[in-house]
Amino acid sequence: MSLEIERKFLLPQFPGALIEETKLKLLSEQRIEQTYLAMDENQELRVRRIVDLTSGEVSFTHTFKLGNGLSREEIEYSISESIYEQVTKAFGFVPLTKNRITAEWDGRIIEIDTYDQIELSVLEIEFGSEEAAHAFEAPEWFGKDISSERQYSNKKVWRELQGNQRN
Repeated sequence: MSLEIERKFLLPQFPGALIEETKLKLLSEQRIEQTYLAMDENQELRVRRIVDLTSGEVSFTHTFKLGNGLSREEIEYSISESIYEQVTKAFGFVPLTKNRITAEWDGRIIEIDTYDQIELSVLEIEFGSEEAAHAFEAPEWFGKDISSERQYSNKKVWRELQGNQRN
């Protein structure tokens, strides 16, 4: 199992000016649909359909995560479209959909997720250690640090979406 160490920020606005000034270099953009198959307070199991918006390439993943907050264990591997379709149709859940921009900023890779079903944009940045994550001083444009605020977690947003769609 690999360790995912990341901080998340509530992005107040898309950083278009930084792109224009070439301080933020766009690397890729993806369209992501994700569905949770099982979850509790400490674990989650999900599948994703990921479309690269430049090449049109489609991939499918199955992910298990353990833990909450800044540092979590993660196992992710590719699955076939057939398996993805069988699993998502069997449960009948509504996928959480978002666009993800991967960019380079100040020598670091960041990801910006913009959600469809709710008005929310989140910026994520990964680190090699918890010490590096704690030492990192985010610029003001990143917005509020929401790394430990569960109401912004994908699984919480997805769970609320299921309730809204079933009413």
